[in-house]
Amino acid sequence: MSSSMQTRRLTAKGRATRERIVAAAAAAMHDQGVAGTSMEDILAAAQVTSPSQLYHYFNDKKSLVQAVIEYQTEHVLGFQRPLLRRLDSFEALEAWRDAIVQAQHARNCQGGCPIGSLAAELADTDPHARATLAAGYAQWEDAIRHGLVSMQERGELDDEADASALSLALLAALQGGLLMTQTRRDTIALEAVLNAMIDRIRCHTPS
Repeated sequence: MSSSMQTRRLTAKGRATRERIVAAAAAAMHDQGVAGTSMEDILAAAQVTSPSQLYHYFNDKKSLVQAVIEYQTEHVLGFQRPLLRRLDSFEALEAWRDAIVQAQHARNCQGGCPIGSLAAELADTDPHARATLAAGYAQWEDAIRHGLVSMQERGELDDEADASALSLALLAALQGGLLMTQTRRDTIALEAVLNAMIDRIRCHTPS
């Protein structure tokens, strides 16, 4: 049973407790890594006094990790969703770029991408987690592609523009830029790669 189905079966109080546990686990795993975060750490962070309460919602750590992936995916996409829903012009692409850069400055360029951090740790060791992470990236890519397709349908991009390839390249560039931001503690590489990709898309503006 998926974690979303399990959540729907809970009472309002149960959902609130489960959400508190997942949020605490997500924060701890982002700071310490999945392997470096024990169930005891999560109990303390979520202020849950009894291990039985934790295991009432999650069979084991793997099921909790699944919930954390879903939580972080919604957190990342939820922040960007107002912009992603209308990512259908160069002005909108630039506003999306600026929002991502500003968010990194607000975090002092620390932490990287929550989805990317989980993928780096889990993709080679947990097939179920890898599939859920890939699905999260697919949502992100589809939102970008939808905007580019809209631009193409309005004639703002030429017929040579491959919206699928461009959206995938833009997302891959973003992930690399976020990693460089985390490593360098500045947004220079992030801004450079996002500007380069927007310029690449702009090359498909009809003459």
